[in-house]
Amino acid sequence: MEHDPALEAHEHAEAAEHAAHVRDPYISRVSLTVAILAVLAAAAGSLETVENGRAITESSEAVLAQDKATDSWNEYQADSLKRHMYDIAAENGLTHFKKDSQDERGAQDKARTNAGGEEKERDAHVAASARHEERHHWLTAAATLVEIGIALSTVAIITRRRTFWFTAMGLGVTGAVLFGTAYLI
Repeated sequence: MEHDPALEAHEHAEAAEHAAHVRDPYISRVSLTVAILAVLAAAAGSLETVENGRAITESSEAVLAQDKATDSWNEYQADSLKRHMYDIAAENGLTHFKKDSQDERGAQDKARTNAGGEEKERDAHVAASARHEERHHWLTAAATLVEIGIALSTVAIITRRRTFWFTAMGLGVTGAVLFGTAYLI
């Protein structure tokens, strides 16, 4: 079954609203905690998915840039072979190949420049992919802690023990800190 953070947040909010109608202040407070944690979990879960997608996209762009760099280096090698053949021909009395050799040197320089640019682009995409993957990991941890906090809040309602509720709030705060950290690093 697919995990839908928005649907889960809505379901938890409805449960909190239902509990509020019971008119028990403790249950109302814990239910409000559940609703707040559900919204935080939904946000972290959604952004986690976005960051994962961005990491994959950047990684794919890095592969494309590497392919272009490889093509440019192959062109450089081909131009080098042609230049050497023209040099050999020119050294053996066919002097009109001297100009062709110089043209190939210019083509080699252009291919080298293109390859270097593509390698820089590849490196930028690899770095961006790593940043998005790092955020994804922080958001995964945040969502996990907040979801555990929701479960503990439910246990607090059932057992009427404040220890579970306080632990749930602590996990929620820790999850919120991890959520913020994902975008500060």
